[in-house]
Amino acid sequence: MAYATIDFTDPASLRAPSFPSIDGPEDQSYHSRSETCSEQCFKDIIGNSSALQKVLEQVAIVAPTDATVLLQGETGTGKELIARAIHDLSSRRNRHFERMNCAAIPSGLLESELFGHEKGAFTGALMQRKGRFELADGSSLFLDEIGDISLEVQPKLLRAVQEQEFERLGSARTIQVSVRMIAATHRNLENMVKDGGFREDLFYRLNVFPIEIPPLRERREDIPLLVKYFVSKLARRMGREINSVPSHVMNVLIDNDWKGNIRELANFVERAVILTRGEELVLPITARRTCRSVPVCVASSSTLRDAERGVIGEALSATAGRIAGKGGAAERLGLKRTTLQNKMRRLNITRSDYSPNAIG
Repeated sequence: MAYATIDFTDPASLRAPSFPSIDGPEDQSYHSRSETCSEQCFKDIIGNSSALQKVLEQVAIVAPTDATVLLQGETGTGKELIARAIHDLSSRRNRHFERMNCAAIPSGLLESELFGHEKGAFTGALMQRKGRFELADGSSLFLDEIGDISLEVQPKLLRAVQEQEFERLGSARTIQVSVRMIAATHRNLENMVKDGGFREDLFYRLNVFPIEIPPLRERREDIPLLVKYFVSKLARRMGREINSVPSHVMNVLIDNDWKGNIRELANFVERAVILTRGEELVLPITARRTCRSVPVCVASSSTLRDAERGVIGEALSATAGRIAGKGGAAERLGLKRTTLQNKMRRLNITRSDYSPNAIG
C-alpha cells in the first residue's frame, strides 16, 4: 500500500479521527466536536481503523456500568489508555483514577501495595499506609499485568474484587470499599489457569467483560495517523520544524510489523525526529535496518542495493547534490560525510548526476 507525502501544514492532514460517542452516532472530528465527555475520554487514542473502532464501541458500552473489565493484548498496544477511557466515561470520572503495574512491585510488597498496612505490621512499616483499594474507594482501580500476581495474593485479591472488602496488613478491622476493577494483561490467563499459574475463580471474576486490544500490525491503516501525531508532538518538544513525512518513509513504517506495537513505533519515530535536520522526516539507513521490508522505499526496487541507491538519490536530489554541511545529504540521511561518500562510490553514484555545480 502506497501513501503520498503527508504535509503537516495542510489542516486536513492534521485532522484526528472520529470516535464513537455515547451521546449519538454522529460522525464528527475529534478536535471539532463540541465539549462532550467522549472528547476527553478518548484523548491520545489515535486511529480510525475498524479494529480500533470495535474496541472503542465496546468501551462506550461497558464504561457506564460498574462491570469488571479485563483488557487483553500484547505489550505496547495502549491498554492503559483504554482503561483510562473506561474510567472517564463512567460515573466515577470525577474521582482520581488509581493505577498500579503489578509486574513492577516485588511479590513480597504486593499485598501491602494493594491493601495497605498498619504501623509495625512488618519490618520497615514505620507508619500506617493505605493500599490501592482504599485509595480507589468510589473510583476505578486499574491493575496492569494482572497475570504477574502470585498465587499467594490471588485469593485476597479475589475477595477484594468480589466482596469489596479487605483488611490492612497487621489489622483485624475489615474495610468496605466501592471500587470499579479494570485489569489488563499480555498473558493468556486461560492457559495459565490450565497450567496452575492463575486461579480459575479469579479469572472468571475478572473476565466479566473482556476486551481484546489489537496489535498494531492488525491496524496498519492507523500508522500514518500515529506517525503524524508523534512527529508533531515530538517536533514541538524538541524545537524542530518538521512539516511532512515523505511517502517512501511512511511506506517503510507501515510495512513494519512493530512487535513492540505503538510503544515501539513511538520510540522509533522519536529517534527519526532527533536525527532530522530539515523539514521532512528522515528515516536514517541505520535505523531502517529495524524495519522488516526496506525495498518498499522505492516502488521499482527489488534488491537492497537498489533501495539504498534510491534513498541516497532522493537525498541528493533534495539537496541539489550537496553532501556535507547543514541540510546536506549526509545530514538528511543521518550519516557521516565520509560514510555517505563511501556508499556513493560503492553504488557508482556521483554528485554530477544530481547537480553538475554541486559543492560537497
